[in-house]
Formats: sequence, structure tokens, C-alpha cells
Amino acid sequence: MIHSSRIVVPVAPREVSAEKAARRLQVLPHSLPPRGLSREQAAAYVGVSPTFFDHLVAERLMPRPKRIGRRCLWDRIQLDAAFAALPNDGEEDRADDVWARCAV
Repeated sequence: MIHSSRIVVPVAPREVSAEKAARRLQVLPHSLPPRGLSREQAAAYVGVSPTFFDHLVAERLMPRPKRIGRRCLWDRIQLDAAFAALPNDGEEDRADDVWARCAV
């Protein structure tokens, strides 16, 4: 498209939103992670794929998101608590494990 003797290139909405997200993260210092995480960020934070993260949310093993306007964000602190509450591999088999009795 040409407007007023300059070239205007349409930008795809996905590129714009990725650009906005990158700018949002640049505002915070690296030592201060964002409190609200997108679905993809929350899944990566927990260490699983977004699809498996959806399954964990549906099974109530991970918290539901908070709605802020049209955005759905997961609280990083709630993710920490939910992750800590997940059973360890074979936990029921190790009742005498001293680490299983420690509260975090």
C-alpha cells in the first residue's frame, strides 16, 4: 500500500503481540521475573509442554489462570505452590524418606 509517498507495510497481529510481550519483559530487570505468566510461559516455567500444562490445569494439579481484561495469566507463586504439592516419583513407596517429611 502506498500512502502519501511512503510505503506502508502491513504487520501481522501475531508479530505485533510478540513485539509487545518482548517490550513488557524488557521493562523488568532480569532479577525480577514477571508475576503473571502467559500459558506458554507458565508451561515452560513448570517444565512441560503447553498441551500437557492444559491437562494439568484440567485435572486441578495446576492452578486456573487469573483474568485481567482479555488476558489469562497464571500467578507464578501459585505455580510454585502447585508444583511443590505434586507427588515425587514413587513417593508412596518411600514413607521413610526424610525429605518427604520436610515442609518447604
